[in-house]
Amino acid sequence: MNVSGDIPNLQGRRVTLRPLRKEDFTQWQEVRIKNHDWLAKWEPRRSSGQKDPVQDRGTFETRCRSRQRESQLGTGWGFGIFVDDCFIGEINLNNVTRGAFQSSHVGYWVGADQAGKGYTPESLVLLMRFAFEKLGLHRLQVSIVPRNLPSRRVVEKLNLRCEGLSEKYLEIAGTWEDHLRFAITSEEWVRRSDGLIKKWVQN
Repeated sequence: MNVSGDIPNLQGRRVTLRPLRKEDFTQWQEVRIKNHDWLAKWEPRRSSGQKDPVQDRGTFETRCRSRQRESQLGTGWGFGIFVDDCFIGEINLNNVTRGAFQSSHVGYWVGADQAGKGYTPESLVLLMRFAFEKLGLHRLQVSIVPRNLPSRRVVEKLNLRCEGLSEKYLEIAGTWEDHLRFAITSEEWVRRSDGLIKKWVQN
């Protein structure tokens, strides 16, 4: 199955996943500025000369359009995480690859004051259901710097399988960092989806 087009809204028990729009800039900017120290140490540095979307509304709007374009091409799907219409973070399917691979990398973040409340695991279950049941992907991978304990707790709560350590895997904040690779396949999703959805998504 090769699905492309508009990014859908995904509704969970408490969270709503939907594409970010230009109207979300003020909320998004506020959360990013408030959580700069919490987030920057786990993210790649911007390229030289690249404008900061936190400081530039036009760059944020371009970012939103790029996400929409990725969904039209079927190469990526980006969602804002909202609780009671308040923006708290993002979760994305990145580098969607078809052919024999049928896989994608998952990235996510929430503000520090929203961490540990179960919003991110709920969002990840919604994203997995979308990826496996709507997009027809075979495998999802979450790559985490070992000392990033809040991100590790998300995959541990969902009991995702750890495939091992990849040395110097991604450049994060200017340093080539080792990453633990957590993954789930469509076969595992078939076996586990009822329990995950009942625990994290259904009312």
